[in-house]
Amino acid sequence: MKRILTLAVLAVSTIGCALASAQAYPVKPVTIIVPFGPGGNADLAARSLAQFAQKHLGQSIVILNRAGAGGIVGSQAVLIAPPDGYTLLLARVGSQAVAPELDPAATYKWDSFTFISGLELDPYVCLVSGTSSIRTLAQLIDKVRADPGKLTYASTGTADATVVFPVKIFKNAGLPADAALKIPYRNGAETVSSIVGGQTEFVCNGFALYLGGLKSGQFRGLVVSTRERLPEIADVPTARELGMPDLEVVSGWSALYGPPGLPKEVVDKWQQVLKEVNRDPVWLDQVKKHLSVPNITTPEEMRAFAESQAMTYRAMKSELGIK
Repeated sequence: MKRILTLAVLAVSTIGCALASAQAYPVKPVTIIVPFGPGGNADLAARSLAQFAQKHLGQSIVILNRAGAGGIVGSQAVLIAPPDGYTLLLARVGSQAVAPELDPAATYKWDSFTFISGLELDPYVCLVSGTSSIRTLAQLIDKVRADPGKLTYASTGTADATVVFPVKIFKNAGLPADAALKIPYRNGAETVSSIVGGQTEFVCNGFALYLGGLKSGQFRGLVVSTRERLPEIADVPTARELGMPDLEVVSGWSALYGPPGLPKEVVDKWQQVLKEVNRDPVWLDQVKKHLSVPNITTPEEMRAFAESQAMTYRAMKSELGIK
């Protein structure tokens, strides 16, 4: 009888400890892996989140940059991490929508991770040098049509959003995907230099990188991907205004993902934390200063958005020559 009582006490104690552990999350610092290098939109989004979320989480948040292979290396690290909530992913369109659909090197699918929430949206802009003779998107299209394969554009990859945006423009204009010559660079900063130095004629990318040049006249904006004009560059028309509303799907975004099988308790905890972050006027202001749009969502909303993004890039395979 004494043995039975002892076993019963141990069983109750074990269950109690398990429940307490689940309720106590997090009991140690949380690491958010950024699958890109320091200084970019992904890194800024992660560090801003960490700054404001840790006081509501009750633990410090460590940001770890693990760049490589267009975001695949860092994403893979989270994919195989223990699903305990202590290793999370700063998800990006390039690593979580483009790579799974267009890069054969990706070892995961768009829905391989646990969706926690959206964080931010990053508008895209197409632009030329301020000294260019091209003043409108229509003029750019006309010039591409007149000299197919001659004009060059800068990209940050071979099949990412910086490529999909111009290819969709070409497709809308009845031009082939290779109507202009793509020149890949390692990062956004290099594309800035390529336009300034005249190595490329145009670029389509997240507009935060180019805002200073757009304001100073160093660059000339041709179109933005947002539904409404951006206040910072109010003279640049939207894609919808120019009759190409399908370009609105091409934008940068950040989200928070976890490894597969992340417990509901962890997701719920982060939902509580992010609701508090989303009420913080300082965080909201900081996101806007980064020239992004706050976009806190439910896991279900983030899943639906991620699926629509993946389908967008999957549909571009043939245009991009990817088998």
